[in-house]
Amino acid sequence: GNTLLALFLFSTFFCGNAEDSNSNPAKATTEKTRTATSTDEPRPVLTVSPSWLSPGASVTLNCEVEHPSAGWSFYWYKAVPDLKTFNYKSYSYELLPDGSGTAQDSYIIHGQTHTAGYVCRAGRGDPEYHTDHSQPKFVWSADVHSAATLKVSPDSVQNSMYASVSLTCEGNFTEWRVKWFPNDGPLFYSNCGRMTGSTCNISYILKSPTAVYWCESGSGDFSNAVNITVQNNYYDPILVSPVHPVTEGASVSLSCSLRTQKILSNVFFYHNDKLIQNDPRGELKISAVSKSDEGFYKCQYSGRESAQSWMSVKGEQDQNM
Repeated sequence: GNTLLALFLFSTFFCGNAEDSNSNPAKATTEKTRTATSTDEPRPVLTVSPSWLSPGASVTLNCEVEHPSAGWSFYWYKAVPDLKTFNYKSYSYELLPDGSGTAQDSYIIHGQTHTAGYVCRAGRGDPEYHTDHSQPKFVWSADVHSAATLKVSPDSVQNSMYASVSLTCEGNFTEWRVKWFPNDGPLFYSNCGRMTGSTCNISYILKSPTAVYWCESGSGDFSNAVNITVQNNYYDPILVSPVHPVTEGASVSLSCSLRTQKILSNVFFYHNDKLIQNDPRGELKISAVSKSDEGFYKCQYSGRESAQSWMSVKGEQDQNM
């Protein structure tokens, strides 16, 4: 079972488009990816900054060609999940506003509030020659919205490599897929190997999927994203902290457990590597969360430390964004 999951994780990835290089990307606003084993077209590299959204922040896309020089034009697309084709990994590419043939190799997006995927392409010459599409890149948002929501059970951003995790997609659609992006591996985007309805069940998580997870719906929506840390050491404690952002003024509790999921007492908690209190306790309670409580948390038990996890705090004004 472990071997099969490992093979699946590292053998499933997005391949680019094998379209005719003479096709004009500005003629259609929607293009679909197809699986290709090879291509003669060079592929630009897209970078997205920031990788995690914060309220009001703009998103900057950069498209890098292999041999940069004057004369390149750039095309910018939104990647929309497409679950209808036989190739279940495919996306439709929708041209972004004013995203056809820009002279600049960067493109700024304002007002993005939810998880989204992007793609770029370049062209030059007369008649214009076009590169292949870049690999899709994503900007992630932890905020939940009604069209698509990812829920995690156990409800924690840390889990033992010996535990089972259920990822459930909820929203106004019946067809879903779960994707994840490994934090410590190549840029592979993998589908859930075991999908039961709208729930993805992962047993005995291996070292590789310490990752960002999200849902994609048949109607083209992305869910919130969750960064799940896998604790690989059998004896190390696991920090139990909220999956979703905590609203300012709300209360929150953090605790510490072993792989048995038993909540521990006599635990020290740290915020941004600073010890919060000198006396050990069973849980860390914050009665009214403020923005200053945002940051990395970890717990220590019997001299062993958990991995650290980020707790996000959003303002009350961001509730309806």
